[in-house]
Amino acid sequence: MAVIIVSAAGFEFRDNDSMNSLHGIRVLDLSRVLAGPWCTQTLADLGADVIKIERPGTGDDTRTWGPPFLKDAQGQDTAEAAYYLGTNRNKRSVTCDIAQAGGQALIRALVPHCDVFIENFKVGDMARYGLDYASLKQLNPKLVYCSVTGFGQSGPYADRAGYDYAVQGMGGLMSVTGERDDLGGGPQKVGVAVADLFTGMYATVGILAALRHAELTGVGQQVDMALLDTQVAMLANLGANYLVSGKVPGRAGNAHQNIVPYQVFEVQAPANAPAGSKDHLILAVGNDNQFAKFCAVAQRPDIAADPRYAKNAGRVNHRAELVPLLESIMKTRTKADWLGALEAAKVPCGAINNLAEVFADPHVQARHMVTDWAHPVEPNLRLVASPLKLSETPVRSDLPPPLLGQHTEEVLSEILGYGAEDLQRIRAQGVI
Repeated sequence: MAVIIVSAAGFEFRDNDSMNSLHGIRVLDLSRVLAGPWCTQTLADLGADVIKIERPGTGDDTRTWGPPFLKDAQGQDTAEAAYYLGTNRNKRSVTCDIAQAGGQALIRALVPHCDVFIENFKVGDMARYGLDYASLKQLNPKLVYCSVTGFGQSGPYADRAGYDYAVQGMGGLMSVTGERDDLGGGPQKVGVAVADLFTGMYATVGILAALRHAELTGVGQQVDMALLDTQVAMLANLGANYLVSGKVPGRAGNAHQNIVPYQVFEVQAPANAPAGSKDHLILAVGNDNQFAKFCAVAQRPDIAADPRYAKNAGRVNHRAELVPLLESIMKTRTKADWLGALEAAKVPCGAINNLAEVFADPHVQARHMVTDWAHPVEPNLRLVASPLKLSETPVRSDLPPPLLGQHTEEVLSEILGYGAEDLQRIRAQGVI
């Protein structure tokens, strides 16, 4: 298997299956859609053997969440949605119907051979199946059991189903995302499911910490992850601002609540742009020294010398006067002119790229953020890669399992020693 090593000399490729950080860790993954699979994809990237348990016949819901779907050689849609492909690399797919007693027995048989168990069923569902933490730790005392739900295992909302969109609203994120009301704005969700994604990443951290504890003590534990908890934690400086000041922050559009100027500005459109076109860039001045450099580039050192604007606190307090002044200055030059001059002066700034521009960016390409795979129906499949770059234990890079239940026989034979008759019997029962 080809892996990427990054060293002082740059990137190089090696073939070594046993170099990954989590080599030897086995994860039984009963999660689906995004938060749980995002967590287990990261664990799989790091070398864990992730066994993805899917419902016979249908599998993970995201297999059908398209278009877009992967196309075959004739240009026709296959059954694989891009959504599924983006969240399930490096895993093995096993079908098992846990609603059946035989399916529950199969999961229990696998548990002693696994280090981690992750699920995102409603609170109480796993207990009905005899697959809750209290039951499974009797089979494997070192088991790290992670539950991912909307609202956690306790509290007045525990029985509710929680989804990213609703949690972005309930957790305060949408109240601070979007344009200001006086400029015609309103609450806005983030373009990707950040509550799910952050919960998946926090779950990864929690699981790794619990694995370390189990390694030292021989005792596993339950990791209780809730989307709402994560969303509240993600309020970060805005949450702290409210708790310290008692003032409820509102939406600020593309502006920063605590730093000025730190927002999107309109700039002069290129000479060859169609009439009426607009162009923009991000100006992200993070301290007073950078503001002075910006003013020098703008040929307005007098602004930096103004006592109202010399310090960030003054710029925040006088935002209403300063920002319109800067808006008029930014419109005098094109994006290319500003970016070249500001980057040379080491003033943080940036373009606003669409996704075609992102993946064409030479730096994104140099950082190997796209992986090319020879998929059974698409020999030139390109997908986003893991951002993790470890010098000694590089991440894995294997395809998401193309076929539902592709590894069922392999896993059950390898781990449980099932022979052909055993597999035929449970297949006939509809367990797999």
